[in-house]
Amino acid sequence: MDRDSRRCTCTDSLHSVEKGRRTALKSGIGIALAGAVGTVGLSVSPVSLAAALTRKERDSLTPDQIIESMKKGNERFRSGNAHQHDYLAQKRASAAGQFPAAVILSCIDSRAPAELILDSGIGDTFNARIAGNVANEDLAGSLEFACAAAGAKVVLVMGHTDCGAIKGAIDNVQLGNLTGLLAKIKPAVDATQYEGKRTGSNIEFADKVARVNVQNTIDDLRKRSDILASMEKDGKIKMVGAMYHLSNGKVEFLS
Repeated sequence: MDRDSRRCTCTDSLHSVEKGRRTALKSGIGIALAGAVGTVGLSVSPVSLAAALTRKERDSLTPDQIIESMKKGNERFRSGNAHQHDYLAQKRASAAGQFPAAVILSCIDSRAPAELILDSGIGDTFNARIAGNVANEDLAGSLEFACAAAGAKVVLVMGHTDCGAIKGAIDNVQLGNLTGLLAKIKPAVDATQYEGKRTGSNIEFADKVARVNVQNTIDDLRKRSDILASMEKDGKIKMVGAMYHLSNGKVEFLS
């Protein structure tokens, strides 16, 4: 192959990469195809995701596809292969409107930022955080907005291991307004079947309570919100639970 032919091949390959960056890759949540593209004599780094979800892209997805994309995003996070996000470009792309695919209710724990561990970008998910990932009237209303008004198709309630709020509820901690919040977790403590030491210092027990608490929160949302329950019954949304494992970074989907 002569020099001009090699130059043409390399230029065409680079053009394909840039075109892929602009058109094929839309979501940090892993909804579109992603990956590095090899070129002749050239190593190309992982693609930097620049665009936020559009309404058309979001509306074309099923709840199951969105959940699967979350799982793949977590796999990228765990393996150290998270996408290179162009957050400034995502900010610009979403400034005029937002079309998130999911809403995530998770804990305020600093070690469990949902957007990062699911490798999502600006505009991909609504995010609500409260100690112990419990539900109340205000949070239920926020989730109703996310789904019924803004079009999100998945409600993910995500707890995590070694949760301080869970341990506080187990040990009956009393602290100002936190006391009332922890009271919402105590039904999960009572409902958790466990024959060992039932204290907050027993991480195995605390993690079992956290799993039960995730399901309790989902059940509570269904009872609190006729809107969410009806949308779920009609197949417009899915409500699922998950546990984030601090030790290995895995998001374990429970339902």
